[in-house]
Amino acid sequence: MAMAGLGVAGRRFAGQPSLHSMFNPSRDQVRQFFVDSWRKHRSHEILTPLETIALDWILQHPEYHADLESPDALSQDFAVEEGRTNPFLHLSMHLAIAEQVSVDHPRGIRTAHDAAAARTDPHHAAHEIMECLGQVVWECQRLGTPLDSDAYIDLIRRRIGTGRSGT
Repeated sequence: MAMAGLGVAGRRFAGQPSLHSMFNPSRDQVRQFFVDSWRKHRSHEILTPLETIALDWILQHPEYHADLESPDALSQDFAVEEGRTNPFLHLSMHLAIAEQVSVDHPRGIRTAHDAAAARTDPHHAAHEIMECLGQVVWECQRLGTPLDSDAYIDLIRRRIGTGRSGT
């Protein structure tokens, strides 16, 4: 049985992404994905299911529309020192969190998200979780360790105020 995008003997079909690039895209591939999703929306083209999810987040962030339309979008740096949020990182984190919530992994993230969304709204809940995700990813990079799912969900629960319920 051939894997997605792979033909007989593991050869890729023309135009199909490799499994590596599908699960570990480069910075340029991520940026191109969001630029293309926005362009396709603006030109009324059909979006893939993942592009549709990305578009939902893009529409909730009108401050990023000009960045997505910029000819320099793929190469522009978004330095924290300049007070700019990297729109591609921000939107990528929204997608990651949406996926985590949809499959409830780490276990309990859906309950925590829903509790926060009930108090505010789903977008604000995602931003609360995003703060935690950013913190644990930074810690992993700083320490050179894998992400600790238990620490991540505990941080989310503390931030959102749900304690340890739902485990």
